[in-house]
Amino acid sequence: MNTLLEPFGYGFFRHALMVSVVAGGLCGLVGVYVVLRGMSYIGHGLSHAIFGGAVAGAALLGGAAGASLGVEFYLGAGVFGIGAALMINRIARRRTIGADAAIGVVTSAAFAFGIAIISTQTGFRVNAEAILFGNVLGVTLVDVFVVAAVAAVIALTVFLQYRQLLFATFDPEVAEVSGVSTERTDAILALMLAATIIATMNVVGVMLIAAVLVIPPVIARLLTDSFHRMLWISVGVGAALGFVGVYLSYYLNVSSGATVVLTGAALFAVVYAWSAVKGRRAMVDALDAHQ
Repeated sequence: MNTLLEPFGYGFFRHALMVSVVAGGLCGLVGVYVVLRGMSYIGHGLSHAIFGGAVAGAALLGGAAGASLGVEFYLGAGVFGIGAALMINRIARRRTIGADAAIGVVTSAAFAFGIAIISTQTGFRVNAEAILFGNVLGVTLVDVFVVAAVAAVIALTVFLQYRQLLFATFDPEVAEVSGVSTERTDAILALMLAATIIATMNVVGVMLIAAVLVIPPVIARLLTDSFHRMLWISVGVGAALGFVGVYLSYYLNVSSGATVVLTGAALFAVVYAWSAVKGRRAMVDALDAHQ
């Protein structure tokens, strides 16, 4: 028992566990809209843009190399992330250019900008690795409060904009007729997605954040057909993956971000197999009842 409770005796591990649970739940919440709206590629693209912004922020504001991410990283990531989200949303709505093309142009340019800075600024190597692959064991209590604050704001936004987000997700045409501004709703969702990636990049890293945004809602979708229940299940699954992933990473001595994603992939495989078996049984029962 003492072996199982050993990591809880370290302050850095408790902080890592708290921030991972909150970040996982946050990704699960926003991820529902990302998956249902087919925006998985946007999440992946924005993470690349945010990487470029974080590195640029460190270079321009004089950030020093270190294990943890400084304020300058978050300022740069915020400017690039929010700017890229709004730009993608604006370009995609012009119809002449598809959303995938807009994402490719905007985010690839921002990512390349970050790579260019790294190639000339060797002092940012450690911090760049923390952004790319996560450094959850380097988080402080301040980081926990930041992630919790972002999660609270986004949860409140979802609560207040629930009807608008629901309409715009499932039937944008009807939403417009009903008086819902899909342009405004799309912008809000893009900003929520950018804020989520920025707040959680220290947990799983920008290279893996897309997976954490997608896996919990996909698992939830396999478990229910109700949108309301899907939201709650996805949040719960995301929080659980954050807890289990970080806990296992302590003993396996593996990157926390990678462990969270691999744990989620394993859970997805189990749920997918269970749902497939359940579906076949339901089909057999229906055939037997018909006969």
